[in-house]
Amino acid sequence: MGRPLKLFGGSCNPTLTEDIAESLGVPLGQAQLTRFADSEVSFQITENVRGADVFVVQPTAPPVNEHLVEVLVMIDAFKRASADRITAVLPYYGYARQDRKDRPRVPITAKLVADLLSTAGTNRVVAMDLHVGQIQGFFDIPVDHLFAAPVMLDHVSSLNIEPLVIVSPDAGGVERARAYAKRLKVALAVMDKRRADNHEIETIHVIGDVSGKTALIVDDMVDSAGTLVTAVDALHEAGAKRVLAACTHPVLSPPAIERINASPIEKVIVSDTIPLRQDAQECDKIHVLSVASLLGKAIKSVHEETSVSSLFV
Repeated sequence: MGRPLKLFGGSCNPTLTEDIAESLGVPLGQAQLTRFADSEVSFQITENVRGADVFVVQPTAPPVNEHLVEVLVMIDAFKRASADRITAVLPYYGYARQDRKDRPRVPITAKLVADLLSTAGTNRVVAMDLHVGQIQGFFDIPVDHLFAAPVMLDHVSSLNIEPLVIVSPDAGGVERARAYAKRLKVALAVMDKRRADNHEIETIHVIGDVSGKTALIVDDMVDSAGTLVTAVDALHEAGAKRVLAACTHPVLSPPAIERINASPIEKVIVSDTIPLRQDAQECDKIHVLSVASLLGKAIKSVHEETSVSSLFV
């Protein structure tokens, strides 16, 4: 291809960036990322990137605004340093839940973030388990949308759980859950949530047979875990003998860990797209799987201009 592959990472998840570099067999790019006294981002590339194929790894995880501005500043620096192509590798895409006008006079912030990334100089995006696939359409540049499902499915298969039923926590996640159920050749169930006027969950019903089975709740993220633990209780009431969950992005905002520890859920399987908070690291119910190799394969395919579709599920 001629142009060298250069991999850089922001401050959000340096361990994941290092693991991706190891899977690719390339060194991490040399740069200095610091803060001024007033907390402004200071970034300088300390090696030549002219004509390079640059990949910037940065989940926009909490604190979301800080990490978002950081990646924008980095991309601008690579653009001004004459990198040939800049790919933003966003294992977790912050603001993804603000993807539509669900109330009067609210922004569509997921679109705004896409515009900011493009304006900064991003030529391509690699993302994982977007909250909704339609976010790809917010960009006017190519977007490779990866899924953690291959990693999750390998782990679930190794547990040899029988009988197993895959559960979608809401109607919006049915497509994701159906893909899991199809690959594992098991049944599918859906949670029907009814919300009160204050948006709190009022009632939740299970559509499908979970009696006597192990239920695996599949979702793109777990944030405060309120919906998750409510679903666990409903599944037990419907006769499920065990309940586990597989959620790609472990946002785990307080009081998520308190809720998980108090819940009868056995295990919450997550990926390393977001570094775990300290309380989550100490929680025996949280099990982390790495997606570094999967992201590394995607980066290699993009760099070599080969198909990335084999990584899609």
